Amino acid sequence: MSNAGKARRAALRLVGWTFAVLLLVLLAAWVARTLGSLVLTLSTLLVAIWAAFAIFTLYFFRDPTPRVPSGRGLIVAPAYGRVDVVDRTTEPRFMGGECHRISMFLSVFDVHVQYAPVAGRVAYQKHTPGAYVSALRTDSGAYNENILLGLETAEPRGEKVAVRLIAGLIARRIVPFVEAGDEVAQGDRISLIQFGSRVELYLPLQAKVRVKPGDRVAGGETVVATWE
Repeated sequence: MSNAGKARRAALRLVGWTFAVLLLVLLAAWVARTLGSLVLTLSTLLVAIWAAFAIFTLYFFRDPTPRVPSGRGLIVAPAYGRVDVVDRTTEPRFMGGECHRISMFLSVFDVHVQYAPVAGRVAYQKHTPGAYVSALRTDSGAYNENILLGLETAEPRGEKVAVRLIAGLIARRIVPFVEAGDEVAQGDRISLIQFGSRVELYLPLQAKVRVKPGDRVAGGETVVATWE
């Protein structure tokens, strides 16, 4: 007989097509489930990373109010960190020659707000572009981007004190809070350096340095020198 088996073949084709559709639906469901689990896992990881970043950023940008010591003739640390250089150097722009230098390294775990070491007037401010070598290098101030702030003291009147804010390998933004002509009290906030960096304090030779390399200092609180 002609056409024998055609109905069965049609049935088999229909069954085959529907089976193929079923397989595609099942595959799509499996892919969606797998991708859904992957997206959920990735989302959870991203949220955890963001939360850790947010907590660290809030910790890093903490802004404690210093307990400025009372007394006459005191010069306080301009930054939190570890003193790693105490020497004499030449600072021609504001100090005008030989002076004491106290250099402090700020790790990413230190407070990065800086404070006025003395009361007085901001008489000088100079931004110098530069490189971004590691602030661990004690000579990084000679190469890196930095801002030099010069202060004329109120007591004793007319003495010069300078603070150099130095960017580092990670810290690439210095945010001064003051400008030339501003009056500051001792311990006032004067700047922020974002992430690891270095701060140098320049003092006249008649000042008596009270710290040594290895000392840890608190900005606006630790007495680093006194007027003789």
